[in-house]
Amino acid sequence: MKLPFKYRRVPYAEIRAFSVHILTATGSFMAFLALVAAAEGRFVDMWWWLAVAMLIDGIDGPIARKLNVKEVLPNWSGTMLDNVIDYVTYVLIPAFALYQSGMIGEPLSFVAAGLIVVSSAIYYADMGMKTDENFFSGFPVVWNMLVFTLFVISASETVAFLIVLAAVVMTFLPINFLHPVRVARLRPVNLSIFAVWSILSIYALLLHFNSPDWLMWAVMLTSGYLFVIGGIMQMVPDLGKRAAD
Repeated sequence: MKLPFKYRRVPYAEIRAFSVHILTATGSFMAFLALVAAAEGRFVDMWWWLAVAMLIDGIDGPIARKLNVKEVLPNWSGTMLDNVIDYVTYVLIPAFALYQSGMIGEPLSFVAAGLIVVSSAIYYADMGMKTDENFFSGFPVVWNMLVFTLFVISASETVAFLIVLAAVVMTFLPINFLHPVRVARLRPVNLSIFAVWSILSIYALLLHFNSPDWLMWAVMLTSGYLFVIGGIMQMVPDLGKRAAD
């Protein structure tokens, strides 16, 4: 019997490379689980699923580069796959959680969520979102981190809305924001602060957001550092340059 398609033996290199795309795609299932949890008001569970998605997002890129996935499978775009999942996990679900939680009240929670998803969609279309030093130009739509911080500190309606509004505006301003891994300047410090923020965030989740004051302040300070350090290094171009060289 003649098969209706041409059969070929798939090389091991292609199987191995495609497995990385499957790893990336599992982030979409984490996103689905997070969305279900948010819809049911289980926000702690939602953040755990988003944390797993963030972990996958952090490891798939280095693995893909190690295995030369782009060269082995040129017809499959890992970047496109990554961007689709990132938009859902970094933007859409945090915006939905902000709305669903009613943190900002009616109707501002709806307005804030709408501003987040629209501004972020436009940002993803910006081909010049990265600088030569691998900073993000404009707020890099890491709404998962920002909204999570609002959950931890139990921000008031006014404060939460103003923070969201400021971040939306800064999406379109030529202000540098940090990529803690890819920016060479102050990398050890930046990675250390990010690690501390991650540990504090896990602790806040374990406490179901019943955070003591010291934890709220610690999350605010580490979040604030990660939020502003890119702009500071933009204003002081020599900051951390000697160590990076």
